[in-house]
Amino acid sequence: MIAVPESARELNVRIAGEAGQGVDTVGSLLVEAFAEMGLHVFATQSYMSRIRGGLNWFDIRIADRELFSGREKADLLVALTQEAVEALRTEVAGEGVILSDKEGQHGAIGLGFAGAAKAAGGSAVMANSVAAGAVFAVLGYDLKHLVSRLEKEFGRKGEDAVRQNVGCARKGAELAAARGASLQAPDPVRAPAHVYSGSEAVGLAAATSGVKLVSSYPMTPSTATFAFLAGVADRYGIVVEQAEDEIAAINMICGAVYAGVPAMTTTSGGGFALMVEGLSLAGMMELPVFIMLGQRPGPATGLPTRTAQQDLKFALSAGHGEFPRALFAPGSPQQAYALTRRALETAHKFQSPSILLLDQYLADLRKNIPELDETFRPIDRHVVENPSSDYVRYAPAPDGVSPRALPGSPAFVVCDSDEHTEDGHITEDLGVRVRLQDKRMAKEKGIVADALPPELYGADDAEHLLIAWGSTYGPCREAVDVLTERGVSAAMLHFSQVWPLDAEAVRSTLGSAGARRIASVEGNATGQFASVLRGAGILGDCELILRYDGLPFTGEEIAERAAS
Repeated sequence: MIAVPESARELNVRIAGEAGQGVDTVGSLLVEAFAEMGLHVFATQSYMSRIRGGLNWFDIRIADRELFSGREKADLLVALTQEAVEALRTEVAGEGVILSDKEGQHGAIGLGFAGAAKAAGGSAVMANSVAAGAVFAVLGYDLKHLVSRLEKEFGRKGEDAVRQNVGCARKGAELAAARGASLQAPDPVRAPAHVYSGSEAVGLAAATSGVKLVSSYPMTPSTATFAFLAGVADRYGIVVEQAEDEIAAINMICGAVYAGVPAMTTTSGGGFALMVEGLSLAGMMELPVFIMLGQRPGPATGLPTRTAQQDLKFALSAGHGEFPRALFAPGSPQQAYALTRRALETAHKFQSPSILLLDQYLADLRKNIPELDETFRPIDRHVVENPSSDYVRYAPAPDGVSPRALPGSPAFVVCDSDEHTEDGHITEDLGVRVRLQDKRMAKEKGIVADALPPELYGADDAEHLLIAWGSTYGPCREAVDVLTERGVSAAMLHFSQVWPLDAEAVRSTLGSAGARRIASVEGNATGQFASVLRGAGILGDCELILRYDGLPFTGEEIAERAAS
């Protein structure tokens, strides 16, 4: 019998195999089953850019306390191919267990997943259900929880599908039990049962906030949000349009918001590059467009299914000319939900573009959290319902925000993509140009006044301060906990709004923290956010903890690097 120390309160289960073998299916089944049992769950994925073959894996970390990060090593590796054993065996903890399809080297326990699936269910396709059953047996959990999940998952396919998959799960449990493989697993603690990915949280927030058009061209990792919105389109009354390309997508939402319809597009770096002219159009016409930008490694197509934080400066400066915009970067599914609504509200309040920066890691991670509100609560569009007879679209305003009426209302609404007068007609009067540009840029003061402050986690007087933005929130938070447990004074300052910044307020926060060592933790090669902070006069020189191999940070990695 193989076991980890009794003091263990968590385990990391890694399912690995080729694309097309159902790695995602078995991973999702286990995530939902564990969450329904009352375990805290944190799941991450790593997959290659191919439909068949390659090596993909799905990590499911379970514990009796809330989790905020993935882990480097697995305690249980379920390898559906020999390649998975060879590639990932060194990433298994010292007292861990490897289950494989065939008996082999490196201490793997061969359970014959494919053969068992044929015998119990009539098809090798159900090998993943055999693997799921084996996992439950190794962890010592009652198989009824997995059976319940299988019934829900395959119920729509009929009784035969349920019976076959349940039979395969039972067979997997029997095979694992017969080999005596066992791990000391955490006890359920009545953790939240609802599981969300970052992509789902963004989609749900957009739907409940009143988005009525989403126009996108599918591009990893933004496609999951696009697909989620398509799935709830009938419930929330959303028009979902797969545009012919990203240029069409951004121009469609420009037209929609001009007409008064809250709209959004989802894209990634290469698609966002094509949207830049449309983004500038929104800046000139003062349109409240909302873009979800899912980051991945570049340049060019780079690593299309991996993660990165490399598009911050691109999003900050994208567009020709100058116009205000707000950039948000959530660090968890809860923040993804809250900041999507915030970004939409900001765009409409200030009639300027808002961009939400996700990345593959946050988009795909799955975590059980309290249930998110699915109630339809449309945002305030800040539209003038009964404009006066002398209404002009770009009337002077101290804060730069002119009253916004909609075409078709009693007012005559005129807009132009060229420089224009206050009433919206094209002009080359240079004095008017200065006046209108000043009006547009004046909005930034209001956006700054509304800016979200960074969140400090950890000791107020910590010696080590980690600066985090976006998806590094969870790993940095866990790193602070790890360092604190080791007697190292540490804290994290996380930015969920990365532009514009209230420089004076942030400087004050940094000054009160008084950290001896400051390190910016970023998923890029140049420390982009640290550069933004320096450019804003907020931060001087600092250490950089960078990762840009396409994989996400973990708390343990950051803790080791911060303390070195």
